[in-house]
Amino acid sequence: MNLILQGLAIERNTIDRIAMLAGATGIVPVSATAFRCEGATLSADIKAAVDTACLGAQLDYAFVESSLQMSDFKLLAMDMDSTLITIECIDEIADMQGLKPQVSAITEAAMRGEIAFNESLTQRVALLAGLDASALQRVFDERLQLSPGAEKMLAAVKAAGLKTLLVSGGFTFFTGRIMQQLGLDYAHANVLEIADGKLTGRVVGGIVNAEEKKLTVARLCAELGTTPAAAIVMGDGANDLQMMGIAGLSVAFRAKPVVRAQAKVALNFVGLDGVLNLFG
Repeated sequence: MNLILQGLAIERNTIDRIAMLAGATGIVPVSATAFRCEGATLSADIKAAVDTACLGAQLDYAFVESSLQMSDFKLLAMDMDSTLITIECIDEIADMQGLKPQVSAITEAAMRGEIAFNESLTQRVALLAGLDASALQRVFDERLQLSPGAEKMLAAVKAAGLKTLLVSGGFTFFTGRIMQQLGLDYAHANVLEIADGKLTGRVVGGIVNAEEKKLTVARLCAELGTTPAAAIVMGDGANDLQMMGIAGLSVAFRAKPVVRAQAKVALNFVGLDGVLNLFG
């Protein structure tokens, strides 16, 4: 196994110490802030020790097969809110109604897995009833930002020939614009109902929940003539776990504890481009 260690700031003596914990036989610098510790041993005890050491040093780590290559994959599937972008769009829309605290509380509970996603979305969207639809464009123009490293990651993934999918429990108003802006291949999200220029408090059609996210990844892989084992899936909340669970490589980004615990890789400190350091 390779043990990948990376952070925003990194000290070589810390790398040496953690590499020793994993029994690594060699250390190769990948960049100024990332190192590949080769010949590492993975066990429950070693992983626990590395986890504790990395948390204390504010480093991200990943045990990956030494043969892992970007060319092993055909699809990158990403959640949108709090993954590809820094905000939760529905929370920012609610802020236009003076309802951000109420909506944010429901969002957080849903992302932790404490409320079923369909129920949480229905509750949150209902609170937006009567809001002028122009608020959506304001959120996009004034508040939406890409997560650190997003553009670098996408450039490398596209150069390697992977297709890109934005699959979100958020809204098509935002996924469509981001898809066009970043040149993504596919997007799937919920449709907000608008009548007479105002939000009705309802979504149109089926809800893009955890099951639908998983099915979307599986369907697209089939269309591409491959299986989900050839997909990298990135997310942060409980509604991402099903699609992450069928992926060949699951990446938790700034994620809730329940998601970090189940993902193959967790990026808590570095940007999205940290995923690039996993590959030989």
